[in-house]
Amino acid sequence: MIHSGNLSHLAPPDFRKDATLDRLAERFNVAQFVSFSPSPSGPRQEYCRLAGLPANHQFATASEAVQALFERSGEGTVNIRTFSEASSQSREFLYALQDSEAVLTALARFAAEGSFAIVNETIDVSDGGVSGVILDDVVEFRPDATPRGVEREGFASLPAPWANAAFQTVFGFGPELAHGEAARLEFSLHPAPRGYRQSHVLYWEFGPHETLPGNRVDVRWPNDFSRMMGDKAFGLLVAHLAGFPVPRSTVIGRRLAPFAFGTRTGSKEIWTRTCPVEQVPGKFTTSRGWLDPFSLLLREDPDGTAIVSVLAQEAVPAVWSGAAVQGADRILYVEGACGTGEDFMQGTTPPMALPDVVVATVHATHARLVAALGDVRFEWAFDGEQVWVMQLHRGASRSAGSIIVPGEADGWVVFDVSEGLESLRLRVQSLPTGHGLLLRGEVGLTSHIADVARKAEVPTRMIRADDA
Repeated sequence: MIHSGNLSHLAPPDFRKDATLDRLAERFNVAQFVSFSPSPSGPRQEYCRLAGLPANHQFATASEAVQALFERSGEGTVNIRTFSEASSQSREFLYALQDSEAVLTALARFAAEGSFAIVNETIDVSDGGVSGVILDDVVEFRPDATPRGVEREGFASLPAPWANAAFQTVFGFGPELAHGEAARLEFSLHPAPRGYRQSHVLYWEFGPHETLPGNRVDVRWPNDFSRMMGDKAFGLLVAHLAGFPVPRSTVIGRRLAPFAFGTRTGSKEIWTRTCPVEQVPGKFTTSRGWLDPFSLLLREDPDGTAIVSVLAQEAVPAVWSGAAVQGADRILYVEGACGTGEDFMQGTTPPMALPDVVVATVHATHARLVAALGDVRFEWAFDGEQVWVMQLHRGASRSAGSIIVPGEADGWVVFDVSEGLESLRLRVQSLPTGHGLLLRGEVGLTSHIADVARKAEVPTRMIRADDA
């Protein structure tokens, strides 16, 4: 749950780094630590936050303190961070030390140099959780990194209410992200209990910060979190967080424990959908009915690098299904077919004339999605009353009219769309340098055939079946 309120009393600017951490621990869970100051006789204990002991318990010796920390470290290792009294910026950092003797030797050296030191338990950042930062009402995070990982490309960014709901959905718990104006808080989430309070959320640093401009959060993917969950699953989760009808879906992941989200469709039928790391149009299995997810993963992705999860999704009793993309000409292309629309998306059936009510409802859904997220393209199903979001991706299309991918070519290779998706993938890979594609036959701009051409980024146009 995200609380409001200014917490500036937790981090006065003139407090030492270990004092600030101790004050943060008065309210929040922090990584277990013992801090030391330099003295003529060697390292002298300052602060201490260890599970099962009173706050700032004083040990008889530095050796006893370090041993107690090792006994409580979930990873069996500890880190040392050093700093000066005048500056909280780290001087030297030692990671994942494995025995007390090495720690005590390092502490004696740091004390002789006049450095302060914090010894804390090592936290595995690749345990299936995420780390990140909240600043005002923006949350940025990623897996397999410390909170400072948001300083590199690949982090996810969500409005704070969406992030809180996403964490509760995916992990079953969420950060108590206390925040207010001009506040910045670093956190990490962990499947196994960690830290001084032995809970699933750790807090690392709090400090004042200038308030962000009131711009909308730019929710984009792929990012490292969507790659861990699966591109398809992440897009559907975003649609759900934004308040759109998404069929009830259970995500069975390689790295994440199963979780579910979405709205009941009223159907007892299940579809099985694979979720690749990033979108690969039409390549991996989507099946009506339940399939063994473990056999499916073993068969289609034996080395475990392409597909990261499998979706068990309630069926939508679809009257019409299709996709919608906004073209380079800013026209929204709404295409589809009656029923569940698999043949249309695979490019084996041309788009059908859609009823006006279906087109109008898809247009209205698109307008709401754009208002919430910016340019998007999505697959949809219409059950006679409402449109369900079946897949969601960010960005508009470069396609318009008969031009799927703009650009000129030294030569053109004709591909008959009746040959199917897999043949098209092979044809794209074997194209001579500088050549483009002419797709012959009736195929939708929103179909997977068009998606494969766009992914290949080669000039591509559609021609009629009777064109030379």
